[in-house]
Amino acid sequence: MIVFPAIDLKQGKVVRLAEGDMARATVYAADPAAQALAFADQGARHLHVVDLDGAFAGESRNRAAVEAILASFPGHVQLGGGIRTPEAVEGWFDLGVARVVIGTAALTGPGFVRDIARAFPGGIVVAVDAKDGMVATQGWAEVSDVPAHDLARRFEDAGVSALLFTDIGRDGMLTGCNIDATLDLARRTSLPVIASGGVKGLDDIRILSLHAREGIEGVICGRALFEGRLDLAAALAMAAGE
Repeated sequence: MIVFPAIDLKQGKVVRLAEGDMARATVYAADPAAQALAFADQGARHLHVVDLDGAFAGESRNRAAVEAILASFPGHVQLGGGIRTPEAVEGWFDLGVARVVIGTAALTGPGFVRDIARAFPGGIVVAVDAKDGMVATQGWAEVSDVPAHDLARRFEDAGVSALLFTDIGRDGMLTGCNIDATLDLARRTSLPVIASGGVKGLDDIRILSLHAREGIEGVICGRALFEGRLDLAAALAMAAGE
């Protein structure tokens, strides 16, 4: 199972939001590239990067910070946030992004996701962001009437590499990952699922890793790492079965 340290970007800085609320942002680092390198030094080989401003604007707002991360981090960078056109996807792949996360466009333009997944095999992750089980879009500012598992099933045959499931109500709250909902989604679809939202410690990593064979590809960790509640090296070792 892959452990993805998270770097969420707001106005060029590394932050974490509480429940996806941009007004409730805590700044953890002023230098995203240095933070990425610090994660690499602790053993990380994957990063999950989100352009929060871009998610609301519908286009990149932290390009310089992302480019700096790509230049400093020696592993694989997964990027999301406001990526809603073929040109944007292609541009990020050209710069060295390993996988692109598509959120809002997965609901509003499923044809776009299918086309781009065919153009970049294995490179597209669909974000299934849910609040009370329903898909949220536009940087989590709007909640649809589409159940999370329904959105996931739409892309089973589309060639996407994985689903990224986030329980918005737990994101940044250190209340523990919603393991039941994550497993339910993994069992309802043939696609690998990445867990996100609320990870608070090593127990979350341990429990999720026990279900890797049921389709749990990885887990994203943010605030717990920044606040010292989760040791990244220990999490990586546990996820690797060591």
